[in-house]
Amino acid sequence: MKSAKWWVYHLLVGGFALLMLYPVIWLLMSSFKPSEMIFVTAKSLIPDPWILDNFSKGWEGIGGNSFGVFIKNTVVLVIFTMIGQVISSAFIAFGFARMNFFGKGFWFAIMMVTLMLPYEVVMIPQYIIFSKLGWLDSIKPIVIPAYFGHPFFIFLLVQFIRTIPRELDEAATIDGCNTFKIFYKIILPLIRPALATAAIFSFYWTWDNLLGPVLYLNSPDKYTVSMALNMFLSNETVSNWGAMFAMSIVTLIPVFVVFFLFQRHVVEGISTSGLKG
Repeated sequence: MKSAKWWVYHLLVGGFALLMLYPVIWLLMSSFKPSEMIFVTAKSLIPDPWILDNFSKGWEGIGGNSFGVFIKNTVVLVIFTMIGQVISSAFIAFGFARMNFFGKGFWFAIMMVTLMLPYEVVMIPQYIIFSKLGWLDSIKPIVIPAYFGHPFFIFLLVQFIRTIPRELDEAATIDGCNTFKIFYKIILPLIRPALATAAIFSFYWTWDNLLGPVLYLNSPDKYTVSMALNMFLSNETVSNWGAMFAMSIVTLIPVFVVFFLFQRHVVEGISTSGLKG
């Protein structure tokens, strides 16, 4: 027979889980309500009546572009950004963790300082630079900087690589491996949990990013899902809350799928480190 402590623990955890999930449940239920009734019947969670028009109207999109166009744009942006951030961060982290060069500590400290800088500090200088390069109204200002590393991912990977014994590098050198082969054949396979963690965080941050696309994308056919959701709200006419909530549910599906499929890698990447011996 299970003890009272077990029941109390699970009741508390379940209660907190429902409390945390309530906004998502409310969002889901509201997506089946008429727009004009969402806030009128906000205290009533169950829709009455249930309607599906919000999903069809929301999928029609904005400016002659269906919501599928915005999802496609976001997927392309996420893939290129994620690949760039993970690969470049792995290279840079390997350099900081394994190679000796003049001023390594100084440059690592500079890199850590950039991690603490809010984006608003560099937003205007970056916009001026990209404007002079003619990159506005394209994904270049968002994607290309990703191929120069991300400070958080670099720091995560450096700490992970430092736990891998250097004897493996020395043994590989004796076998005739150069620096690149050591990185490719020794380090990369051992840091897969950390790479997976970086990729998942990159996916989340890029998928939800609104400020970057708003700054650099002007054409409606290049909008991302975050921009499209924002366009359902209007200061001049009636906001289409129902369509926005319905499409918000649609955009949450990839996030939940990625989380449930790869949550084990996130835990491994944060809680484990290199080799255990």
